[in-house]
Amino acid sequence: MSVETAPATTGIRRAPRLPPTAAFAGSALAFAALYLAAGAPTSLLVLFEKQWGFPSWVLTVAFAAYAIGLLASLLVVGSLSDHLGRRPVLIGALAVELVAMLMFVFATDITWVIIARVVQGIATGAATSAFTASVVELAPAKFKRLGSVIGGTAPAGGLGLGALLAGLAVQFTANPDVVVFVTLSVIVAVGLLVAVFSRETVSRRAGAARSLIPRVAVPAAARSEFVAALPVHTAAWMLAGLFLGLVPTIIRDLFHIDSGVVNGITVFLEPGAAAVAGFLFLRVDARRTTIVGSVAVFAGAVVIVAGIAVGSLPVLWVGALIGGVGFGASFSGALRSIGPLAKPHERAGLFAGVYLVAYLAFGVSVIIAGQLIAPLGLLVTVMGFGVVILVVAAIGVVAQLLRQRETASAG
Repeated sequence: MSVETAPATTGIRRAPRLPPTAAFAGSALAFAALYLAAGAPTSLLVLFEKQWGFPSWVLTVAFAAYAIGLLASLLVVGSLSDHLGRRPVLIGALAVELVAMLMFVFATDITWVIIARVVQGIATGAATSAFTASVVELAPAKFKRLGSVIGGTAPAGGLGLGALLAGLAVQFTANPDVVVFVTLSVIVAVGLLVAVFSRETVSRRAGAARSLIPRVAVPAAARSEFVAALPVHTAAWMLAGLFLGLVPTIIRDLFHIDSGVVNGITVFLEPGAAAVAGFLFLRVDARRTTIVGSVAVFAGAVVIVAGIAVGSLPVLWVGALIGGVGFGASFSGALRSIGPLAKPHERAGLFAGVYLVAYLAFGVSVIIAGQLIAPLGLLVTVMGFGVVILVVAAIGVVAQLLRQRETASAG
């Protein structure tokens, strides 16, 4: 790891710092790695169910425990980096993430896995808004737009890749959980070093203690855009919740396929396509990107529901690709629209609000679905889940079209 040292101006040698491009790239990769770790348990939970013999509904609890920890963390420390600086928050969060990875390595039952998921969620919630702001701020001038896109694509890409790699480990290694979480421990440790040696991008401000009072800090200038994006984020992240929270169970119980590779590939397709879409739409107008993405989420949900209803895995895969493109485009487009409306010291708080909405949709929907599986059955529950996504996605398209008309009239 090459570093550059800032020249001493007062006889005190400053700590070495990564060159700007290296800090930007390293922070973007560390951000993705955080979600790589979040996606990995998706393919492992079904394996744990076999090993430890707990009821199927516990899978959704174990999955959603991460979202609960993340939401609590976002509410409490989501805007802390606007006051303390990005580096202290990221260093602390990545250290906690490393603890969570080691808890997974030594877990002996599902209770420990659930506790580790909560700790992991807390770490991810603390780091997410700080990372989203930091990646934009560390980006060299020519990469500023790319920095905003990474903020919208790193979570999706990391979630999908984590599930895929864990699925391959389940299929081809004797101790997949140990292999996965030891590897992730090393990756998180490298990300921690990147945070240590990156420069600070904001100055300290008063009010750190006050910022810990749970609240969503959306600047006045960004509120109209934030409200218009609510159904967009909700539909996109519910679709992600369907894939990461329920697809392994769907493949096993509805498609009657028991394969780590099939699980990993299927879960990967939707968030993987989302990550690619964010970059494909890099030069497209943010509003148009959000609208096209919302339409694709709607279309993808239709195809996914059809694939599950007729029992066709290839149709499900096609729907995953379409919906994933919609997820990546709508989420990154919405972030690109709202990001410039916040001042630097407001940015982490704003992004915390965005991710709060995203993870409420992501986690709460899966918890509700998990509780409905027993009385209604898996197929009926999944069909209902898909219909709700369709309705919310349609509302998102309308909201964005109305917002487009408002901004055109104001301009």
